[in-house]
Amino acid sequence: MASKTAAICRGISRRSSGFGVRSMSSWWRNVEPAPKDPILGVTEAFLADPSPNKVNVGVGAYRDDNGKPVVLECVREAERRIIGNQNMEYLPMGGSVKMVEETLKLAYGENSDLIKEKRIAAVQALSGTGACRLFADFQKRFRPDSQIYIPVPTWANHHNIWRDAQVPQRTFHYYHPVSKGLDFASLMDDIKNAPNGSFFLLHACAHNPTGVDPTEEQWREISYQFKVKDHFAFFDMAYQGFASGDPERDAKSIRIFLEDGHLIGCAQSYAKNMGLYGQRVGCLSVLCEDEKQAVAVKSQLQQIARPMYSNPPSHGALIISTILSDPDLKNLWLKEVKVMADRIIGMRTALQENLERLGSSLSWEHITNQIGMFCYSGLTPEQVDRLTNEFHIYLTRNGRISMAGVTTGNVGYLANAIHEVTKSA
Repeated sequence: MASKTAAICRGISRRSSGFGVRSMSSWWRNVEPAPKDPILGVTEAFLADPSPNKVNVGVGAYRDDNGKPVVLECVREAERRIIGNQNMEYLPMGGSVKMVEETLKLAYGENSDLIKEKRIAAVQALSGTGACRLFADFQKRFRPDSQIYIPVPTWANHHNIWRDAQVPQRTFHYYHPVSKGLDFASLMDDIKNAPNGSFFLLHACAHNPTGVDPTEEQWREISYQFKVKDHFAFFDMAYQGFASGDPERDAKSIRIFLEDGHLIGCAQSYAKNMGLYGQRVGCLSVLCEDEKQAVAVKSQLQQIARPMYSNPPSHGALIISTILSDPDLKNLWLKEVKVMADRIIGMRTALQENLERLGSSLSWEHITNQIGMFCYSGLTPEQVDRLTNEFHIYLTRNGRISMAGVTTGNVGYLANAIHEVTKSA
């Protein structure tokens, strides 16, 4: 009897095992490999290249003139002050109150009445990407019939963010390929032709990937037309301070909209301007009609964050609040961020001068007319391929050059290579 029972059990076990194997093997059978990220793919190819002359101008992170990553001294000093003094408790869902307060001052103004009136709903976010995603989900939840207008071109991840939040996307003209500047007339036409009350994604400064920003007067015209059409402006400000070296100047677009009485949204990040890439610390703010509305909006932003990640990380937020709340450390940061911005601006000048010195028949004025980390070079995909294959220079195929990867040691080599591949253009 015992042996018969054991045999039955073995049979059931084998059948169950076989069913389990078949079932488990089919769960993910239809999953295909995701396409490689174009920017990360550039870095992978660069690292695999054994050439001693290789140059990476695809990386979207600051490098010093030796091509090395930088940790700001103000960050090091803040870390020295807080080491051993912080506990490991959760932050509130809205993040560090102190960090958010200091961050709002950067965007809205040190003595902003909007802050004093508590009209801004703001939460700590997972850098600029997380801030954009929180807002996209907020938009979908509370304006489900809306869509988002995104500039052509834009940072590629913008499309992913609003797509995954299931917000329909439209585009508006921005970059003019011939002038390598702003297509202002077409941009204004798109603003005028969009349905009243549309959502627009705007880069506050140092537009990524083109480095092309509207002038102050153009921003005023854009703001006026937004007012006429009752559009909502959502600003992604990833480069405040890093663009011009002056955080106040880099926030001018936002201040113009505030002066004109707009209710806006804003994503801020400390990846570029404090070099806190890996800390993933940023802020999402939404300007509201009054304090009561701001309380309601903040509660909903926190509700959206809860199933995503629950609470933001604390260390980076503590670094930022330590720096921005201490006058000496803040002044040190302002000096250091200007050094970074000035190095980028200097490399733009050097690259343009080197190309002109080589006798290039093309105009390279756009290199210095553009601003921020990226230069939209105007190089074709085929010319980019030649740069990589013949000169071991790595960048994305849209011709975007990260000026952070340009140094006094390689700018001449880079200019010569660009000159060679554009001779017949």
